[in-house]
Amino acid sequence: MNIIVLGAGVIGVTSAWYLHQAGHHVTVVERNLEAASETSFANGGQISVCHSQPWAQPGALPALIKSLRTPLAPLRWRAHSDADFWQWCARFAQQCTRAHSQQNMARLIELGLHSRTELQHLRAQLKLDYQQRSCGILHLYSQRQSLQAGRAAAEQMTALGCPRRALSRNELIALEPALIHAPNLLGGTFTPDDESGDARAFTRALAAELHRRGVVFHYGHTVTALRARGNKIQHIEARNAHGQPQQWQPDAVVIAAGCASPALVRPLGLRLWIQPAKGYSLTVPVKASTLGYQRSLIDDEAKLVFSRFGDHLRIAGTGELCGFDLSLDPRRCEQLRARLRYWFGDIADDSAAQAWCGLRPATPSNVPYLGASAYANLWLNCGHGTLGWTLACGSAQVLSDLINGKRAQVSWVQ
Repeated sequence: MNIIVLGAGVIGVTSAWYLHQAGHHVTVVERNLEAASETSFANGGQISVCHSQPWAQPGALPALIKSLRTPLAPLRWRAHSDADFWQWCARFAQQCTRAHSQQNMARLIELGLHSRTELQHLRAQLKLDYQQRSCGILHLYSQRQSLQAGRAAAEQMTALGCPRRALSRNELIALEPALIHAPNLLGGTFTPDDESGDARAFTRALAAELHRRGVVFHYGHTVTALRARGNKIQHIEARNAHGQPQQWQPDAVVIAAGCASPALVRPLGLRLWIQPAKGYSLTVPVKASTLGYQRSLIDDEAKLVFSRFGDHLRIAGTGELCGFDLSLDPRRCEQLRARLRYWFGDIADDSAAQAWCGLRPATPSNVPYLGASAYANLWLNCGHGTLGWTLACGSAQVLSDLINGKRAQVSWVQ
């Protein structure tokens, strides 16, 4: 089939890879001038199945309401008049029960484990280099209550097939000596099978490999309409970087456009409950190559992640439900710097820091849209929230199987 993938972030490019491997003729349409220019550009860099706890869980609503008065809360919303936002919030509230939270976590872990395995196979097949590290992820806690919650989550995840074991302070330091001077470090957990790596480097390397194999990428093209006849998409309309109209008539279409996905399908009568969740990152060089952490880490209390790419450190996180606002809040950037200093001291060259923010496509449950739509030839692979890098390869492989009429290798995907 001739298949068009809309979006060249990590979700779209991996979708293109698996569809091409299945023998389809694939074209990728992207509004930016390069792959991985939006959400995949400077994210936290973790393939973190261990981070699959959904935002919607018991206790989340009071925390969100409190965030209205706390500008720098790790997860906060900014109330506005958009009706879709409030309907998304209502659906989020419905997911905040213990039963829904456990079901959603189980689904994310199942997809995440499959995805991590697919990533490892793909990396070995193509000999990709994206500053990857396969030495696990540490979770850090400095408060007794959060440590207890982290250990409870570790037990749940281990039962679901994602080994995550509790560690004492001394055991943490033995695995990551850079924590030796960390104040108030009580203990943590460790997922030895999780990984980290630069999502942008991976996505662009995979896009380059696809281009060498004949996959066409239309960069700088903005889709203006999907036109349907009956229950099928008949053609796609777009404009290129010069404003000239373009049109394609594919056999199938994959929506992998992140936060832009709902607007693409809404004229077709489809509603995707996705809200942009703004996240920040700071990428800073270490003052000396011997300084800084070597393993990827998660600060669950501040909702921040720490990864290392060569001699650069990345600190990323937070979630702001504030619409499509992409302005950089200097207070958030300083918050990242302060937390880096809190755990590791003065190890980074702040004068060369690169700040970034991006919008993660969040569903109320944190579970993505993956599979068929109401239109026979329109397929969905979007809404991965903060776990896009973690879930990308598995989601793409599952989608390719479904398009090819095969049973998905993930039990909850139909």
